[in-house]
Amino acid sequence: MLKTSAPFSKPLYVMLKPAGSTCNLACEYCYYLQKKELYNESRQQILSDALLEKFTEEYIASQTSQEVLFTWHGGEPTLRNLQFYKKAIEYQNKYARGKMIDNCIQTNASLLTDEWCAFFKKNNWLVGVSIDGPEHVHDYYRHGIHGEPTFQKVISGIELLNKHRVQWNAMATINNYNANYPTEFYHFFKEIKCNYIQFTPVVERLSTDEGNMLSANNNEKPNELAPFSVKPQQWGDFLCALFDLWIKEDVGQVFIQLFDATLANWMGVTPGLCSIDVRCGHAGVMEFNGDIYSCDHYVFPEYKLGNIYEKSIVEMMYGQRQLDFGRAKQETLPEQCNSCEFLFACNGECPKNRFVKTSNGDKRINYLCEGYKKFFHHVSPYMDFMKKELMNQRAPSNVMNELERIKRENI
Repeated sequence: MLKTSAPFSKPLYVMLKPAGSTCNLACEYCYYLQKKELYNESRQQILSDALLEKFTEEYIASQTSQEVLFTWHGGEPTLRNLQFYKKAIEYQNKYARGKMIDNCIQTNASLLTDEWCAFFKKNNWLVGVSIDGPEHVHDYYRHGIHGEPTFQKVISGIELLNKHRVQWNAMATINNYNANYPTEFYHFFKEIKCNYIQFTPVVERLSTDEGNMLSANNNEKPNELAPFSVKPQQWGDFLCALFDLWIKEDVGQVFIQLFDATLANWMGVTPGLCSIDVRCGHAGVMEFNGDIYSCDHYVFPEYKLGNIYEKSIVEMMYGQRQLDFGRAKQETLPEQCNSCEFLFACNGECPKNRFVKTSNGDKRINYLCEGYKKFFHHVSPYMDFMKKELMNQRAPSNVMNELERIKRENI
């Protein structure tokens, strides 16, 4: 999630859900709200102090790097009070043993106060803010639990972060609505002085089995797409339009995760973004009761690796099941992907989105393939130029001085 710590370059990474899937909002596209049904027997789905201490000690000890990243996610993690996070800092200091500890938290920002922001600043936390763009875009799907708009509360939270000089990034979801407003989307984030932007495409399928909502969608079944899912062509058009705005004047000033990761793949280095890396499985997630799953997008019974009270983090994250999960991304690619000129750039993208039949019907390709191909074709000459600049130890931002020439040469 972060520019500073590159969690996916680390050997082991587990995200924490201190309040489970509980949230004070009810965003229409949220894939995590229904996870509470996995734990119907638990009235309060909160991570206990005892489990927090156990995880902290074991997680730090399991790291081979001197830098350790804790990521707090949800649901909405600020539903836990500040005392919980102060306790987390105490445990981190207790078990650090000379290692450098970083923290980041992903929040909808609607519950932030001066006290929260002072804590973030004092402890050097990086805050990810979930915001989908300008007001009409953000409020289209991101509602309160009574259907009320949430944009103004989020903006108030951002203003508090700025007031306390807290470092923050934006995390947006790209859905079937805001994908139609790339220019407005980009200018909005520039207007609120957000220089680090991450976004992820919304692709969700509805279960065909009403009584089995808690099983992963089977790629052999033609599940119906949720109406808020972005369409492949929309996704490609959005990325191309956004890139054209960025490449003109903001390279080196505004950092867009997908563009940076794409350039990394062009360079042949680890992209720091699991969806377009060669393999996945580097990042697990721990629920409030100690259950660890293969991935935040695979919190289903069949992807549960075990419980921290029964198995060690290392045993689960380096175990054969998780290794197989990570390798499957590459090993299950169809020939249509393996023969694609842009395989190096997307690596088949996230496995959860691979449910479109290939031409011979034997395996599945990514639902967003058409959009990604359009994007990679569009950015290819600019990526080639920036790669050349980096290889010659020059700034990739030099591309902004060569746009007309690059465009002419590639008409």
